Amino acid sequence: MTALRLILGDQLTRSISALNGVEPGDIVLMAEVRDEATYVGHHKQKIALIFAAMRHFGEELRREGIEVDYVRLDDPANAGSFTGELQRAVARHRPDAIIATEPGEWRVLEMMQAWQDMLGLPVHIRVDDRFIASRDRFSRWAGDRKQLRMEFFYREMRRETGILMEGGEPVGGAWNFDAENRKSLPKTHRLPARKRFAPDDITGEVIALVEARFPAHFGTLDGFGWPVTREQALEALDDFMRVGLPFFGDYQDAMKTGEAFLHHSLISPALNIGLLTPLEACRRAEAEFHAGRAPLNAVEGFIRQILGWREYVRGLYWHLMPGYAEKNALDARRPLPDFYWTADTPMRCVSEVVKQTRDNAYSHHIQRLMVTGNFALLAGLDPVAVNDWYLAVYADAFEWVELPNTHGMALYADGGIMASKPYAASGAYIDRMSDFCSHCAYDVKAKSGDKACPFNRLYWAFLIRNETRLKTNPRMAMPMKTLARMDEAERQRRVADAERFLDGL
Repeated sequence: MTALRLILGDQLTRSISALNGVEPGDIVLMAEVRDEATYVGHHKQKIALIFAAMRHFGEELRREGIEVDYVRLDDPANAGSFTGELQRAVARHRPDAIIATEPGEWRVLEMMQAWQDMLGLPVHIRVDDRFIASRDRFSRWAGDRKQLRMEFFYREMRRETGILMEGGEPVGGAWNFDAENRKSLPKTHRLPARKRFAPDDITGEVIALVEARFPAHFGTLDGFGWPVTREQALEALDDFMRVGLPFFGDYQDAMKTGEAFLHHSLISPALNIGLLTPLEACRRAEAEFHAGRAPLNAVEGFIRQILGWREYVRGLYWHLMPGYAEKNALDARRPLPDFYWTADTPMRCVSEVVKQTRDNAYSHHIQRLMVTGNFALLAGLDPVAVNDWYLAVYADAFEWVELPNTHGMALYADGGIMASKPYAASGAYIDRMSDFCSHCAYDVKAKSGDKACPFNRLYWAFLIRNETRLKTNPRMAMPMKTLARMDEAERQRRVADAERFLDGL
């Protein structure tokens, strides 16, 4: 039997299930298709990363002696879609069956499920076993729970893998050291130079192609330095273990002007396209702790992001889709402001984060949650527009990981399925965790008025607008008690002040 084996751009792992049992005569199909580059206007660096990594991966398979049918974006016959390229490949090779690994996004799975009838061939969609928890495993845990809290899922993953476990108990006597991981960055703290990768000829060719074909897309390709091979991804992981991990725990929530990377791992793009696997990243961090080279709060915090959050959001996505994407629990309808694309706003925190995103296709998780995400929450921005933005602008963003993090954590659009409360905060949080507020056009200490920090102006109006929805939430008890003491005149003044700012966007 001759099999046509499809490999997608986020499946660049030699052990991917679609390649298991590959035999002489089988053909691996890889295609750069316009539909996938444009269903949202992906950052130029994101497109370049995926296409460059695909080309390198295809060459590695060829060096093994595997036949690879690779369709480039600029091939005049390129159909522009997965379905179109599969149809063309079937006509070329006349395979007996098609083998694929389940995709990361619901819309692609629906596409795949239509192929068998369309092509008149068996289409075998295999489980993506690169994840630590299968989709079925997560669904068994989720059951009929109304609230799906990551912390409890994370503990089960720790027990099942044995990571940071000792005799059935968590190393250090606690599951979570998050309370130790909230330090602001000292002014005298020296940040390390981080490992970046100069484009080789293959990547350079892709960068030129992306610039020519997608000139209007967000972002710049200047300074592109993401790993595009397995070897480079391992070097990036080594760099983080050496210079990032020891301080990652203490300063993972910190933000600094002009510093996009700090002590963060920078491996999520490589992880999400398959150049690294989650279990190997967790095991490496665990080894650093046991070797005495990294403290427990840093190692546990890093492992929780992968073994906890990453596995959890993937499970949540598949457990709740497709209806999850349509939820809008806070009835947020305001359009996305232009400054999410231009960085042209007097709010220095937002401007800095958007600039870093433009230049690197990256910003770290606190910037995404507590700056751009927090503003979107407080301003009542339309979840569809916000989700499209996050999906477009980050190199590590695929819908399975982006949607729950944005929809559930940042926007509370799912009404509390994922997060126990809305992550709404005034400017005081940003001031405490960053240097953004110094030299800002707004006054972070002022609560209202045209010179006041917009996060302050929007915070109480957000609570007033959503009082009925949030007043029974136990984690909102303190702000709701304060709100209950606020007289009607003050409420109206707060709302009017917020609306005046929003109407000026």
